[in-house]
Amino acid sequence: MLEARGEARGEARGRAKVLVRLLTLKFGPLPPTVTEAVHVASIEQLETWTDRVLAAESLDGVLR
Repeated sequence: MLEARGEARGEARGRAKVLVRLLTLKFGPLPPTVTEAVHVASIEQLETWTDRVLAAESLDGVLR
């Protein structure tokens, strides 16, 4: 049980790191509130936001 939770946290951290990188590359430096929101998001939310990165024209378009 603890191992599965640790794996899930590690996966979420990895996805958050990639999303922050993609957002920064596309939109420039991120406000701290956006970075924090990404780091506390669920895996499902991170997947949704990552799917929106390419088509979005703004941070709001990704994080809506």
